[in-house]
Amino acid sequence: MPIRFRFLPLVLLAVFLYASPIEAESQGQTATANPPSHASAMTMTQAAILGVVEGLTEYLPVSSTGHLLLAQKVMGIGEGPGLSAEEAARQKDAIDAYIVCIQAGAIIAVLGLYFRRVRQMLAGLAGKDAFGRRLVINILAGFLPAAVIGLAANKYIKAWLFGPWPVVAAWFVGGVLILAVHYRGTGRGRASLTLEAMTWRMALVVGLWQCLAMWPGVSRSLVTIVGGVVSGLSLAAAVEFSFLLGLLTLSAATAYDALKHGHEMLTQFSPAALATGLAFAFISAVAAIRWMVGYLNKHGMAIFGYYRVILALVVGGLLLTGHIN
Repeated sequence: MPIRFRFLPLVLLAVFLYASPIEAESQGQTATANPPSHASAMTMTQAAILGVVEGLTEYLPVSSTGHLLLAQKVMGIGEGPGLSAEEAARQKDAIDAYIVCIQAGAIIAVLGLYFRRVRQMLAGLAGKDAFGRRLVINILAGFLPAAVIGLAANKYIKAWLFGPWPVVAAWFVGGVLILAVHYRGTGRGRASLTLEAMTWRMALVVGLWQCLAMWPGVSRSLVTIVGGVVSGLSLAAAVEFSFLLGLLTLSAATAYDALKHGHEMLTQFSPAALATGLAFAFISAVAAIRWMVGYLNKHGMAIFGYYRVILALVVGGLLLTGHIN
């Protein structure tokens, strides 16, 4: 029976209320006694919370990266007094890599929920399924722009855009975009093509939209769904293609960060913390995907627009008042 959470976006706010640095503070003496590079910089509770946040937000149009960066700051992970510039840089690389690598849990969830499509693609690669082969071509076409631009601009994106104010701005603008699309009826009555009717040119357009998600807070799911609808897909087909495209895009990002910063990540955070994050990301992603597909088919995306705008205003207020920095 599908899991339906009518108030799932509210769960995200509840997670942040729970995600406080109390546990880390209670272990202050241990944290101080160990050098910053010791693999105890994250508790199991913090790892579980990050996993839940990742799983709930990866495929919802609310930005998983933005939520994870906020959760990291709220819980004080990777922060502490007395760190040298070199130690601070290592901790930042480690937490950035951790946030990306626990995406693997959400990727596995999609592999399971959309195994029929994955099987079609495998058959297409073997020359046994014509649609499966076209779907593989479309996913490669959708992935190409992000691969080229991502490799070229990755260093600058992390240096300039991985901060609270850029995320808040992206949340707000993305929320307004969702509400504008919803209330102006963009694509309604016109965007009705199924996934089987999608062409590689349409997939390339979706891929160009996906590049906007390199700005943390924008949401890869949001821009790929909107890009699919703008290209002529029905909302249901755009959502499915967004999920399938994410299999390749997120897998590539995960592999890249794991290879580049895996050593720093496992030095700072224990393998148990990584396993915990992956497990909770998988479980929560299954719930979120099942809920989202059913909800969008009946109600559209407006709830996510309101959520993003409210979250941007709340977090912006907390930043201005110094409650978070």
